[in-house]
Amino acid sequence: MQAQTMSVEEFVAGWISGAVGLVLGHPFDTVKVRLQTQTTYRGIADCMVRIYRHESLLGFFKGMSFPIASIAVVNAVLFGVYSNTLLLLTATSHQERRVQPPSYMHIFLAGCTGGFLQAYCLAPFDLIKVRLQNQTEPRAQPGSPRPRYQGPMHCAASIFREEGPRGLFRGAWALTLRDTPTVGIYFITYEGLCHQYTPEGQNPSSATVLVAGGFAGIASWVAATPLDVIKSRMQMDGLRRKVYRGVLDCMVSSVQQEGLGVFFRGLTINSARAFPVNAVTFLSYEYLLRWWG
Repeated sequence: MQAQTMSVEEFVAGWISGAVGLVLGHPFDTVKVRLQTQTTYRGIADCMVRIYRHESLLGFFKGMSFPIASIAVVNAVLFGVYSNTLLLLTATSHQERRVQPPSYMHIFLAGCTGGFLQAYCLAPFDLIKVRLQNQTEPRAQPGSPRPRYQGPMHCAASIFREEGPRGLFRGAWALTLRDTPTVGIYFITYEGLCHQYTPEGQNPSSATVLVAGGFAGIASWVAATPLDVIKSRMQMDGLRRKVYRGVLDCMVSSVQQEGLGVFFRGLTINSARAFPVNAVTFLSYEYLLRWWG
C-alpha cells in the first residue's frame, strides 16, 4: 500500500515542481527558440532587446499558457515514470533509496524510460509552444495585422486543419532522440551529486539539492542542445512550405548552410536557464515528497 501511495505522490510532486520551474524558465526558453529557428538576431542580448522593444515584456511569455496546462501530464509522466521504474528495478521507495542507493545503470535506465514516454506526451504541446514563441508580432492593436495564430487552441486547430493529425507530432522523432538519453544523464548527474555530498542514509540538504539539480540541468542541456536545435527547426518546418525530408536531412541541410556551430545555438542561454530552473524543480520535488512522507 505504501509503494502505491508513494507512486501517486511522486506523480503529483512532479506536476507541481514542473510548473514552478516552467514559470521561472519560460522567458529564457523563448529567447532560445528564437535563436535556434531565426537568423535575424546577432546574439542573446540583441534578441532580448528586440523582443522587449517590439513585443513588450509579454513577448517573453508567448506560448506559456499551453505548457502550464500540460505540465501536469508531462512532468508527472517524467518524474512518476522515473521513480516507478526505479521501484520496479530495485523494489525500494523514494525514501528507502537514501539507505539503499540504486546503481547508476538502474538510474540511467529509469531516466531513459521517463524521457522516452515524456517525449510522446510532450510533442504536441511543445510544437504549439514553439510556433507561438516564433510569432514576432506585437500584441494586437486596432488596425495592426493579426498574428497567424490567435492562441494555443487556434494554433492546434490550424495545424490539424492545414497539416493533418500527423502535423501535431512534427518534430516528435527529434524530441524523442533528444529526451531519451539526456533524461538518463539528467537523473544520473542529480543522484550522483546528491549521493557524493550527503552523509550515508540521510536526506540531502537544501543546498545539495539546489546545486545537484542545477548541474543536472546543465549537463542534460549540453547533451540535448544539438538535437534541440533540430527539433525546433522540424517543428517550424511546414509552416509555409516543407523544407526537410526528415531529421537527418534537417541536420545535413543545417550544417551545409550554417556550419557545425548551428548545433550549439542556444547553448549559452540553455545552460544559464537550466541551473536555476532545475535547482528549483528538484528542491520543490524533494520537499513535497518529504512533506507527504
